[in-house]
Amino acid sequence: MKRILIAEDETAIREFIVINLRRSGYDVVEAANGRIAIEKYNECDGDFDVALLDIMMPEVDGLEVCKYLRQKSSTIGIIMLTAKSQEMDKVTGLLVGADDYVIKPFSPSELMARVDAIYRRVSVNKEFSDKNKGSGDILTSGEFTLNMRTRSLNKNGEEVELTQVEFQIMEYVMRNPDVPLSRLDILEYVWGTDYYGDEKVVDVNIRRLRMKIEEDSSAPEHLLTVWGLGYKWIP
Repeated sequence: MKRILIAEDETAIREFIVINLRRSGYDVVEAANGRIAIEKYNECDGDFDVALLDIMMPEVDGLEVCKYLRQKSSTIGIIMLTAKSQEMDKVTGLLVGADDYVIKPFSPSELMARVDAIYRRVSVNKEFSDKNKGSGDILTSGEFTLNMRTRSLNKNGEEVELTQVEFQIMEYVMRNPDVPLSRLDILEYVWGTDYYGDEKVVDVNIRRLRMKIEEDSSAPEHLLTVWGLGYKWIP
């Protein structure tokens, strides 16, 4: 069963989202604020594929819930719901572990396309991990080792915690060393060709990755910017 946690304090919006999710075959657990969302997550032992979190919520806001869920799980897909005026919050959400964001107001088709895209990535990664248990598909690049079986990254023997999005970006760039990759290339590889959003999500995730893998994220040595195009991986 496709299970999703939805945290939204505005009842009308939450009910609208829940109806569309259930029509699309999702098992929905809903919460009216961030505190309840965390309680529901723990009551279900974290058994969720996707979480849909409104940023502005009473008691505990969506950013705090996002940080909490990401600390608990690197595999859950997280989408933030934001208003057009919350540009900084969108970036912050991605930096603390969200995979994507949807801007209010949104259409049912846009919302479901984004949720389905995240769910597909989560389920594909799970299937890959299950299918490759006992195998040893390892990518090595300089001091970095990417283990496809355990979906983990090590730098000089120390594990680097990655989200599924970050892992897929690392896999893509490590398989293409010294090759300039456009933002669109990365976007389509990680988020899919039917992604509704803009390329900014790539930049924020690259920024987040640099903070984890580079000695100095402001002067990267491995994940370099190719001005006017995108990024390049240097072993």
